[in-house]
Amino acid sequence: MKTRTNFGLLLMCVLYSCSAFYLPGLAPVSFCKEDKAGVDCQTEIQLFVNRLDSVESVLPYEYDVFDFCHDVKETRPSENLGQVLFGERIETSPYKFKFDEKVDCKKVCTKVYKKGAKEDAEKLDFLKRGMQLNYQHHWIVDNMPVTWCYDVEQGQKYCNPGFPIGCYVTPEGHGKDACVINADFNKKNTFYMFNHVDIKITYHSGGAEGWKGARLVAATMEPRSIKHEDENKLVCEGGVPMDVFGEFDSDLKITYTYSVRFEENNDIKWASRWDYILVSMPHTNIQWFSIMNSLVIVLFLSGMVAMIMLRTLHKDIARYNQVDQEDAQEESGWKQVHGDVFRPPRKGMLLSVFLGQGTQIFIMTFITLFLACLGFLSPANRGALMTCAVVLWVLLGTPAGYVSSRLYKTFGGEKWKTNVLLTALLCPGIIFADFFLMNLILWVEGSSAAIPFGTLVAILALWFGISVPLTFLGAYFGFKKPAIEQPVRTNQIPRQIPEQSFFTKPIPGIVMGGILPFGCIFIQLFFILNSIWSHQMYYMFGFLFLVFIILLITCSEATVLLCYFHLCAEDYHWWWRSFLTSGFTAVYLFIYAIHYFLSKLQIVGAASTILYFGYTTIMVLIFFLFTGTIGFFSSFWFVNKIYSVVKVD
Repeated sequence: MKTRTNFGLLLMCVLYSCSAFYLPGLAPVSFCKEDKAGVDCQTEIQLFVNRLDSVESVLPYEYDVFDFCHDVKETRPSENLGQVLFGERIETSPYKFKFDEKVDCKKVCTKVYKKGAKEDAEKLDFLKRGMQLNYQHHWIVDNMPVTWCYDVEQGQKYCNPGFPIGCYVTPEGHGKDACVINADFNKKNTFYMFNHVDIKITYHSGGAEGWKGARLVAATMEPRSIKHEDENKLVCEGGVPMDVFGEFDSDLKITYTYSVRFEENNDIKWASRWDYILVSMPHTNIQWFSIMNSLVIVLFLSGMVAMIMLRTLHKDIARYNQVDQEDAQEESGWKQVHGDVFRPPRKGMLLSVFLGQGTQIFIMTFITLFLACLGFLSPANRGALMTCAVVLWVLLGTPAGYVSSRLYKTFGGEKWKTNVLLTALLCPGIIFADFFLMNLILWVEGSSAAIPFGTLVAILALWFGISVPLTFLGAYFGFKKPAIEQPVRTNQIPRQIPEQSFFTKPIPGIVMGGILPFGCIFIQLFFILNSIWSHQMYYMFGFLFLVFIILLITCSEATVLLCYFHLCAEDYHWWWRSFLTSGFTAVYLFIYAIHYFLSKLQIVGAASTILYFGYTTIMVLIFFLFTGTIGFFSSFWFVNKIYSVVKVD
């Protein structure tokens, strides 16, 4: 009962941490009118633009690539490593306004496309291509996304942190989702450009709370398509949509305009200003219910496995310790292989390298998720999650080298230089080679997600300048330590393994071992893939941390259970099998990623498909090392434990 109570308290604390913190370390910005301007508040509100992306293409593009209105004095705020790796490209926009000053139908610029001009035709074709693939703007005000909120089924409201360039009605009369918002979008084979936006800024006044000015708590907008006949006499109410036919037979003008209004709302606090975006994300209620349901099922199964293991092992150990040596020789079971169970595995070098890298990934993941739980890596802190993960991975080279060298020495290996070089270079090298090939495709396609050459050099400098020396340092201390002492001696002549049943053979056992761990993560996996490929915000790090802990428990128990069955069947080849049993969860992850690609995504184009599976391969390899390491060390502890408590002459 006490254990259940403690776990319940832990569960409540972790869940509460999802919403207990907004963003530690960042201070709010106060705004005020120009006649009340002071040192502590700003009067101008700067609207930033980010990259444009699409659910139908993996290739994001910078705002400058499209022929929109650009800021004359364009500047880029400093971006961290995570933002660069994720392809974020934030820059200033020509949409500028002052706090609490209403703006009605203000012109930004006019773009003219002359008939017969090749360059203009190419720019217009690129815009049309963007509308066909449903590319979306992402605007930012005071570090908040400017959201497009609209009604969905059952009277619910969904706030999308982006809005489309426009919409395209096919020759058959079918249109994208954006075309549904206006019944006037009805011409076939026509592109409708969203060239006007109505922006609403909601603020919280601080007079009653003792601080000066106001703080922005929401920024919403509504895109509209308006054909301005005279750019000197702009009318932004009513009118006909800005349509662009498949082929334009005369000069085309597109005038971009915007309107701004302000609204005071003191009920919304600055610390909770992201709530209206996150709460309105699709399937939020389903996610909560599904995660809790999965949590209960996995905890129940884990409890059953643990109970069976403890009771069965207790009886085995009691029986082996009660009988004399002659009777023990006639017994069959896991005690009979005590002279071979610690025989060094084949390919011990490779196994130790995988385990060193897996340890590095495990510690990195644990610390990153824990910090995310506390609110330090929330969506408001752009790029912080990836930056934290990369920096932690670089700094954790020491435990990777230590674990790899210590285990390699335990396996009886003597080529320590090869071991430490492979630990530092093998798996990171495979991941970097894949990443570099994907980056080449992004470079060729002109995507904003292409990593600049300077950033690639910086990543290599972090790898070879910090991570590799730290790995050598860890390996030095690992080889100085004595080999791990085993509880029983190993026979000189290997014992013959009896004929195995179907379920105790290596491949069936490995395939079965990954089912239960995958079952506890596939719901979260759906939302993680949505955040990556469907550009939805992921913010439920409290639940993700819980699922991470459950994954550790499930991988450990499933691997230990199968290891016990194999030892009872007198098969002592458990080293690699324990790693591969839980590591096979990564194969199920890859299969699920294929299913997600075929059933959920609408990605078109060879480049996007190659990029999807290229990046998925990196995820699968990292997950394979992570889960395999968990399974190995749980089995290693289990085998050492059971053979240290039995009497063996």
